[in-house]
Amino acid sequence: MVSYLDYTSPSTQYTFDVNKSSLFKKDNQNYINVLGIKQLNTLENVSLLDIFLSTNNVVEPHYHQNAAELVYCISGSVTVSMLNPFTKQILNYSITPGQVVNVPHGWWHYELANVDNTHLLAIFNAPTPEVILGSDILKFTPANIMSHTYCLDENQWKQAIAPVKPSTYIGPYKDCDRVKENISHQNINQQYQQPQYIQQYPQTPYVHQYRQY
Repeated sequence: MVSYLDYTSPSTQYTFDVNKSSLFKKDNQNYINVLGIKQLNTLENVSLLDIFLSTNNVVEPHYHQNAAELVYCISGSVTVSMLNPFTKQILNYSITPGQVVNVPHGWWHYELANVDNTHLLAIFNAPTPEVILGSDILKFTPANIMSHTYCLDENQWKQAIAPVKPSTYIGPYKDCDRVKENISHQNINQQYQQPQYIQQYPQTPYVHQYRQY
């Protein structure tokens, strides 16, 4: 039980409609709903994101500083990729309905939809999952620090990250010029074809708190 809750109070919540709790919406095929303790006050050490994606859309690279993430595929197909900080390898797992991928606490990761109508549940061992997004790291780290640290031309760095929008969540952007170049899903997945780094899921006959809306 949650020790601070009065379970006799009429304000105690035992049910909630996650469809009414939007975290982010790109369009009608690509959006994320959230359930945490702010939505359902009897939750303990658990929360979730309800994620919908169409082909080639990606939940941007990010990490959760306070939780591990279990990604469960409800429908469609998704490739979950993560950076193992101990081996310095990118691990890629393609999953379909009923399959899961576990992303350990604090690991850099992202999810790419392989087909339309992909539906995922991301389950966290925290009452409110916190997240640090790649877009925020790129946008808010001072350009002079990046250029000095990594021996970059500061103006070129500024130009390279100029299109990046904070809190992207789902990319690419609707106005992305690269999408208009007809980059196929097969070409996107070619980056995974590095045997020393790839681990496929066996196939059978997936600093700020999430904004509240």
